[in-house]
Amino acid sequence: MEQKREIPDWEKRYSDDDVESMPWFYPGLDPDLNEALPRLGISSGRALDLGTGPGTQAIALARRGFQVTATDIAATAVRKAEKRARREGVEVTFLHDDIVKSRLQDRFDFIFDRGCFHALPPEQRGEYVRRTALLLEPGGYLFLKCFSHRETMEEGPYHFTHEQIEELFGENYKVHSIRETVFHGTLESYPKALFSIIERR
Repeated sequence: MEQKREIPDWEKRYSDDDVESMPWFYPGLDPDLNEALPRLGISSGRALDLGTGPGTQAIALARRGFQVTATDIAATAVRKAEKRARREGVEVTFLHDDIVKSRLQDRFDFIFDRGCFHALPPEQRGEYVRRTALLLEPGGYLFLKCFSHRETMEEGPYHFTHEQIEELFGENYKVHSIRETVFHGTLESYPKALFSIIERR
């Protein structure tokens, strides 16, 4: 049986803490996405940064010319990310939204999730898969980064195997690749992660 994880109060976390001290803060574009986009020939289009948190990934994508929408369940995270984007002189549409109850109506060429999915309780995973599929254009990509089952950290988000990703996303998507990587951030030792490239059928 899967070990139950304690899900943080995201609003409180972003209200109380400096975002640059959070374990998942990474100032540049995530290295795995940075490698995947040119390899797939993706250099323009509409992107959704799901669970944007500090907003750094949305800002990095906007700097590269993508039309970026970024959402987070914590309103304070959205406000802080908006301020960061203004300070850095880039245009991103930031919205307060919960993916499993999403009010988004747009379609996107790709979605980047760098830490939203693996924080959801198991009973919400099916709705996540359904909602993200609705938000993607056919042939669009979900780039999913989550903790790997190889990570030994007891606290934090849920951990996943390759087989779990295949099973969860196999019906709505074509899973192109799942590879072992790390979750870049502020921790001295980067947690072990999976980076999955998943195409909307």
